Amino acid sequence: MCGIVGVVGNDNTTKILLNGLEKLEYRGYDSAGIYVNNENNKDYLVKEVGKISQLEKKVGPEIQGEMGIGHTRWATHGQPTVDNAHPHFSADNRFYLVHNGVLTNYADLKAKYLSDVDFKSQTDTEVAVQLVDYLVTKENMDTEAAFRKALTMIEGSYAFAMVDKEQPDRIYVAKNKSPLLIGLADGFNVICSDAMAMLDSTHKFLEIHDGEVVILKKDSVEISTIAGEKVTRDPYTVELDASDISKGTYANYMLKEIDEQPVVMRKISSHYFDGKDIKIDEKMLEDVANADRLYIVAAGTSYHAGLVGKDIFENLTDVPVDVELASEFGYHMPKLSKKPFFIFLSQSGETADSRQVLVKVNELGHHSLTMTNVPNSTLSREATYTMELLAGPEIAVASTKAYTAQIAVESVLAKAVGEYKGVKLAQEFDLQGQLALAANAIQTIVEEKDRFKKIAHDYLANSRDAFYIGRGIDYALSLEASLKLKEISYIHAEGFAAGELKHGTISLIEKDVPVFAYVNDGVGAAHTRGNIQEVEARGGHVLVISSKKYAEDGDQVVLPAVDEMISPIVSVVPAQLIAYYAALERGNDVDKPRNLAKSVTVE
Repeated sequence: MCGIVGVVGNDNTTKILLNGLEKLEYRGYDSAGIYVNNENNKDYLVKEVGKISQLEKKVGPEIQGEMGIGHTRWATHGQPTVDNAHPHFSADNRFYLVHNGVLTNYADLKAKYLSDVDFKSQTDTEVAVQLVDYLVTKENMDTEAAFRKALTMIEGSYAFAMVDKEQPDRIYVAKNKSPLLIGLADGFNVICSDAMAMLDSTHKFLEIHDGEVVILKKDSVEISTIAGEKVTRDPYTVELDASDISKGTYANYMLKEIDEQPVVMRKISSHYFDGKDIKIDEKMLEDVANADRLYIVAAGTSYHAGLVGKDIFENLTDVPVDVELASEFGYHMPKLSKKPFFIFLSQSGETADSRQVLVKVNELGHHSLTMTNVPNSTLSREATYTMELLAGPEIAVASTKAYTAQIAVESVLAKAVGEYKGVKLAQEFDLQGQLALAANAIQTIVEEKDRFKKIAHDYLANSRDAFYIGRGIDYALSLEASLKLKEISYIHAEGFAAGELKHGTISLIEKDVPVFAYVNDGVGAAHTRGNIQEVEARGGHVLVISSKKYAEDGDQVVLPAVDEMISPIVSVVPAQLIAYYAALERGNDVDKPRNLAKSVTVE
């Protein structure tokens, strides 16, 4: 959550900061701010509640400089207000700081060292900048020493960018658990939470690792440990074009990303297949094949992709699979099998809940794989292996193409492992052909947008509640379908195992309540039909979404047939479109739903 940008050594600092914040707005958009300092040591602080466009209205032409920092916020401590917006500043207006993360001991620090300070905000972040000021003014430290000392006193997660107005030629940077990158530009340098924010300035970036401090100037980057030991690291190049993160002719990112899913399927197939052979790391293949149990760890939409992956892995590899919520697993880790292997699913590769699990997995000496859309992300760097999702930048907060990419890449690994072990089903399963069928099926669905717009209106225009039901793999899909609806339309939605309705939840069914029933699971198809009749008998407004293989007369949406194991790749798309149009009809911002952020970098 939250997005950080910084620039040192460029006359167009203000413009670069604002452009960068616009590209990071998916990380938080309840408030934003910038601090800019020019060569005459004239400085400006501008903050505003709301989206970046609101901040831009307050930034006049006089607000220019050669150095600055900026921030777009997803609130953790304190309401979205101007005072709580970043950058925060010290009582003497000397130090300015932006922060992503959560400081767990801020109250103790505030009580012990800063009881006489007049705080302007309710945030944990202000404690950090006031603490640096305390160390400089009360303990006579220079700024760098005070910054380093403060880092040893602070507990929790952070990405910090701090400036001292008496040193307008540099920015002090540090991180622990929260993402932050250094960008190396032509004659100046930048900071960003995500490389996408600075692609207009550079494609060359340096990673910052936990426990490191960076002194950034326009012509130098000094990296060291908190203790002061020098660190050297080569930069890497981000192979993205700025146009990749543009909406193009689309009104919003979500619809663009839904439409990109056929291309993503073809890209995954092309990347991971060489003829009929699968191209993946042989050591990773051996590691996964030798595991006695796979643990898929994820959150949100990625967790739902993991539930689908469980079925795929168990069918194709003959290895049992547990799917775990990262936020629970990290603090309540069960007794593990003797030879576990961990798979982390994360679009951003920065999910804080998943990372704290990965840290423990590494401490235990187990091997792991991250499936992520962002190479060089934290989870990618710290896991034993990485497989890229190849979905391209996903900007809309509600994940669409990353979900289908995760299922596809899970399928690639499962087939490869199954073939390596000689599992008959894996050898017979034509995944390459199925991905091609899935791509064509999605294309067929997205070309019928008007149909799903009408369904959204007919079923959801006046609804407060909605339910998705299914059995087996359709139950896993129902959880994701209901999440899509609730997170952008704000309609209360739930996904249920169809067979569990009669054990209590059918009490929620009343006249005209929308119920979307999936029938793609062959084993449970007939039983799900019975559950549909039970819902209809109680007045539910049912829409059946079935695959061609199991369709019956009267089914409102019949999908092109693909293998059941990967059917959610196709059958989720109607749910994505229904949620999209339901949100539009209610006047919601589909790309930036309330209270949510794309990259969840706090636990």
